[in-house]
Amino acid sequence: MTDEQTALARRAVACKGWRWMPGAATDSKFARIVATDAEGAPCAAEEGASEDDCYAVWLDGVPVLPDLTDPATLGCLLALVREAWGDPFLCPAADRETGWWLDGYAAVDYLQSYRSEAEALVAALEGAP
Repeated sequence: MTDEQTALARRAVACKGWRWMPGAATDSKFARIVATDAEGAPCAAEEGASEDDCYAVWLDGVPVLPDLTDPATLGCLLALVREAWGDPFLCPAADRETGWWLDGYAAVDYLQSYRSEAEALVAALEGAP
C-alpha cells in the first residue's frame, strides 16, 4: 500500500463506527478476515501465496490495516457507513470532473468531494453521529 493508502486505512480503523467484518482484506497480501474476537479485533484470517493456496493464520495482537483498494473491503466499509448514519440508501457517487461524494438521505456533506471512493467512505464514517 502507498503511504496515502496506509494513512487512509489508519483513519478508518480510528473511527468509532469501525469494526472488522468477515471477508475484509488486510494490508497483508491475500489475507482476509474470517473471525473477530469479542471486542471486534481481527483474530483469524486466511492467508496464502495465492488466492488458491490459503491457510488459516491467527492474528491475536497482530496489528493489521484494511486494504481499501479491495472491492470486498470497500463493500464492508460502505455497510459500516450506512449503519453509522442509519441510511440504507446512502451510496458513493462519482463525477469525472468533481470526484467522489456520498448520495443519500443522511446528513452527510453532499458538497464535499474526494479523490477516491475509499476516501469519501472514510470521511463519512469519521463524520457519522
